[in-house]
Order: sequence, then structure tokens, then C-alpha cells
Amino acid sequence: MNAGWYDENNNGFVPMVESHNQRGQVQPAVCRILDANLDRAREGLRIIEEWCRFGLNNAQLSEECKQLRQELATWHNPELRAARDTPGDPGTQLTHPQEQQRTDLKSLLQANFCRVEEALRVLEEYGKLYHAQMGSAFKQMRYRVYTLESQLLGYERQQRLRRSQLYLVTSPAKDLLSVVEAALAGGLTLVQYRDKNAEDGDRFSHAQQLCQLCHKYGALFLVNDRVDLALAVAADGVHLGQQDLPIKVARQLLGPHKIIGCSTTNAEEMQRAIQGGADYIGVGPVYETPTKVGKPAAGLEYVRYAAQHSPIPWFAIGGIDVNNINDVISAGAERVAVVRAIVEAEQPTLVAQYFISQLTRVHIRSNKPELSQSYV
Repeated sequence: MNAGWYDENNNGFVPMVESHNQRGQVQPAVCRILDANLDRAREGLRIIEEWCRFGLNNAQLSEECKQLRQELATWHNPELRAARDTPGDPGTQLTHPQEQQRTDLKSLLQANFCRVEEALRVLEEYGKLYHAQMGSAFKQMRYRVYTLESQLLGYERQQRLRRSQLYLVTSPAKDLLSVVEAALAGGLTLVQYRDKNAEDGDRFSHAQQLCQLCHKYGALFLVNDRVDLALAVAADGVHLGQQDLPIKVARQLLGPHKIIGCSTTNAEEMQRAIQGGADYIGVGPVYETPTKVGKPAAGLEYVRYAAQHSPIPWFAIGGIDVNNINDVISAGAERVAVVRAIVEAEQPTLVAQYFISQLTRVHIRSNKPELSQSYV
């Protein structure tokens, strides 16, 4: 028996076609579906392309969007366009409250990636009824869009990392969420969840809440040590110590577009982390700190070394507070990570603003405006 469908309106059987040259009669509704979803996919890609082009100034990502749009256009033939019936389409009256608002750039991009991917899936399935090659063509295109989405998210994470000047590493606190939110309100853009002693269930709950809070403010969220926990809460990456998983293994588990940081205390550890593929390194402890019990301070000399030799972003860390921040900056630090200076502060917002103002002033004097501009 031939494959196809029964058209009740026309009281007849419409066969499934095998090729463009043999398609014969194709149900008009299928042409309308293909036309609508070709439009939907092209529109969504154009929105993504505009950000890649004007927001990120990224030629490679912009070109991939353009190529995808042009390939879609080759399938959008006059026959499909002629099937369009906008006045008779009941879908033009359907809407949802979420379509009327976009809370931030990330939600805008994600909404349009979903729009494109859904449209391509529809084109893949209904296209099989219209042209023998259409299903496989849109299947491959859908995979390309998945890759584009990962590349764009990875690129944005790296851009935000490079622009981050202040990094908060948390320690257990009763009102931790409130403290972190206050610091985020002060301009903090990078947070690491660190709790060595909590039960896994509590760690998951705290990490999940912090991740959602950070993303609400457009900040990056990382998890200390635990790759599994980072994956579970959809964190932006992990921070590893010298005794944790090798960077290479963490990368295999997390994928190519997540952030991996690594603690270093000397030049040898720095070079090993860089060669291993770390996206950034911690440089310290600059001063002795109770969060690293028994570990001697690396001192300002290591900060000076990092300023001269690290080709990737690095954060001076360890005992840094409002009283010694300028000494660390004078040694060459452009980014700092703190723990107690914010977690134990009476006014975390003001402390965060102070740190950022001191770092920004140095960046401007150093002719590095990209570090002083907030990330959109």
C-alpha cells in the first residue's frame, strides 16, 4: 500500500511524494507549514546574526548565521510562498505573555535559538513529504544550529570572563544569598560557590539558588572542585585546585564551551595550568588567609610574575581586602578574587563598588578600556 494521508475535505487519498520532480499533488497545508517555518527560521537567525555582528563583532559567528539563512532561502521557492494565507491563519491571533517580554539579552537569544530549532525540526519532518532531500538537509542544518548555539554561549562566557574584574569566592554564611545579591547589585560579575563541608544535598540546593541568582544579574557562576555539581545546576564552569581532577578530564566532561579555572601558587603550576587548557588562573595566596590553612603566602612577587607572563586572565587571591587592594594593584593585578572581604562585610554592595572602582581606575590608566566596560 502506498504511503500518504487521507484528505477528508477533498474525499481523496494524497500520496507521499518521493522527490521534487515526482511530487504531484501535495496537500496545500503542507506547503503552508513549510512556508511559515522557513520564515520563522530565517527571522530567528537574523536576530541572532545581528547580535553576533554588532554586539560581539564576531565575523565567524555572523558568517555562519548568514550561510544558514542563505541555505534556507534556496528552499523557499515561489510555490511555497504562494501557499501563504496570512489572513486565514488562526495562529496570528495566538500569543503568550512570555513572547511580550525579554528580561535580558540571554533570554532573547535563547528564545530565538529555540524558535529556529523548532522550526527546523518541523521543516525536517514535513519536508519529507515535499522533497526527497529536504528531511536530511534540515536535519544537518539543525545540528549546525545546535553547534552555533554552543559556540555563541561559549564566546559570551569568555567575553564576560575577560571583562570581570572582581571575583567572589563564597564561604559558608547564614545569609549567603543576600550577601551575594548585594555584591551583584554593586557590580560583581563572577561568583564561585565553595563549601568543603556541606552535605551534597545542601550543596546542590545552594549552588542551584546561587546559579539562578547570578544569571538573573548577568554574572558568571562557577562551582569549586565539583564537575558533577556544576553540570547538575547548569553552572558556567568549575574552579579546580592542584589536587582536583586534571583540567583535561574536566574539559571532556564539561565540553568545550564551559569555563575552567585553576589555582596556582608558583610559576611551574601556572605554566602547567595554561598548557592544560585553563581559561583563567588564580594567583596566590597573596597574603596568608584562613581559607588556605597552612599554605604559605606566595606574596606580591608572584603577582608581579603573573603580570609579566600569564597570557590568559588571572585573578590575584588570598587575604585581599580594602586595606591592601592598592598594593596588589601596584604589583600588576588587574583582577582580584576575594572571600571574607565581601562575605563578612556589613555593606557588600559598597565594598564591591569600591574594589571595582579601584581596579577600573587602573585599567583606564593602562589604556585597557575593554576591562572597564560593563558587559551587555
